[in-house]
Amino acid sequence: MKKIRLAVLGSVVGILAACSSTPNQQAPVVERTSSGKPAEAASAAAPAAAPAGRGYYTVKKGDTLYRIALEAGQSYRDIVAWNNLSNPNDIKVDQVLRVAPPDGAGGQAQTAAVAPVPASGIEVKPLGAPGAATPAATAAGVSNKTGPHGDKRAYSESALAELEKPDTAAAPAATAPAAPAKAEPAHPAEKPAPVATDDEGVSWMWPAEGKVVGTFDGGKKGLDIAGKSGQPVLAAGAGKVMYAGSGIRGYGNLVIIKHTNNLLSAYAHNKAILVKEGQSVTKGQRIAEMGNSDSDSVKLHFEIRQQGKPVDPAKYLPPR
Repeated sequence: MKKIRLAVLGSVVGILAACSSTPNQQAPVVERTSSGKPAEAASAAAPAAAPAGRGYYTVKKGDTLYRIALEAGQSYRDIVAWNNLSNPNDIKVDQVLRVAPPDGAGGQAQTAAVAPVPASGIEVKPLGAPGAATPAATAAGVSNKTGPHGDKRAYSESALAELEKPDTAAAPAATAPAAPAKAEPAHPAEKPAPVATDDEGVSWMWPAEGKVVGTFDGGKKGLDIAGKSGQPVLAAGAGKVMYAGSGIRGYGNLVIIKHTNNLLSAYAHNKAILVKEGQSVTKGQRIAEMGNSDSDSVKLHFEIRQQGKPVDPAKYLPPR
């Protein structure tokens, strides 16, 4: 009986010994499990990095969307659309904004729709447009020799000879042309303003009369032209108004005209603005009245920007 108990006891001890060695045998499994932790961490998706580089701008303290648009040479409305902003005034520091057209959006000049309008105010319509004159209609309204439209005649040699004679009634008698009247010299105030054309085909003129009291070389971003309150401010070149308002600090009542994809002009410190955003303007058109909004004196601050960067207007404007 004792032998049986000893045998059973030996079996139990053996089983316990085998169980106590199990942790050592499972060690490699534990190591493989722990080695999988870095893989799990690596598989966790990291937040996407904000886009940066050319075509993007990081908002800084004190920035406004209007000033960012001016510095980028873009319409603030385009920047609102490119960034899906519900409120143009709700931008935050360190926010990254797209300030260039997305790929495939194209960059056609906003002046493509600008068409010259005659001084008489007559609307010019292209051929084929509703209400436009067709070549046939134009020809029908022109009085010229289109063939005989009298009575019918029987064929005869005399009738044929008469038809072959030159139409003396249609052409005026050959007389010496009258001498043109001597042109009177233009009044100094009526002389056309000098113009200059740049490499991009934009024809420039001075935006206002007056003494230049600040220059680009003097550390300014453009020219300061002194004048009188209410004095006309003119578009220096043809284009489209991309901004008209007072939302950019330091510029007062401001008008910005876009001439090409690369060039825009800015007119600041106005007393009154006479144009609206999206309006096409011609060179020399009155767009504002000179004033001293956000300025200590009556003057026009005039800038030309190329791809958003200020350039010396003196290199574009004609000599006075």
